[in-house]
Amino acid sequence: MSMNFCLKLLTIVWLMFFSVSVSFAETVVLDELVEKIQESYERAVNVEAKFVQEVTIKSVSKETEEGVVYFKKPKKMRWIYSKPELKELIVNPKKAWLYIPEDNLVYIQDAKDLLDSGLTVKFISGIGKLKDDFKINFSQPDFVDGDGNYLLDLVPRGSTAGIEKILLVVSKDNFQVTGFTLTDFYGNITRITFKDMKINNKLPDTFFEFTPPSGVDIYDLTNESQ
Repeated sequence: MSMNFCLKLLTIVWLMFFSVSVSFAETVVLDELVEKIQESYERAVNVEAKFVQEVTIKSVSKETEEGVVYFKKPKKMRWIYSKPELKELIVNPKKAWLYIPEDNLVYIQDAKDLLDSGLTVKFISGIGKLKDDFKINFSQPDFVDGDGNYLLDLVPRGSTAGIEKILLVVSKDNFQVTGFTLTDFYGNITRITFKDMKINNKLPDTFFEFTPPSGVDIYDLTNESQ
């Protein structure tokens, strides 16, 4: 998986993690639900969660991975994949590293190249606004799933990041975001579900730094971008 692909996912995941703790009336008003999600996003400084990621490439293959993901405002993130293969993607405002132990490889890239997306920069920087960046509606024909959880359709305003639409799942019990399905313009589908979320734990900035292990092959792409 390339750093650019992971970053696209992180852009969406960053705003999907934040829980909504305020109770609503039985009939949820869409605008109120969106505002509560946005308020949770604004309050969250950092996030930790376990994830399962399923990527279906149209007419080709399906891949399932899992691990733990961390975010910290502004512009810091770390994906640690544990299954089926170990790998890490670390990004801070200056650099990005993709470490693949099985291949004994580390790719290094200028973070600016990866963060060169309006939607990406806004949400990772912590200044994104859901209603400004997405057209949001309850999903049709069903706005709840089989368990009664709310389903929201998010369509980007413009062609940002190649995203066609996002299906967001919001818990009926506590209004936490429990997962989403992203469809790109080519029909590829990425589904991510979350559990064991922790909000505003103390994550030091050094957690978003990376020193390549001794003996690995390093491909430094920062010079190529200059």
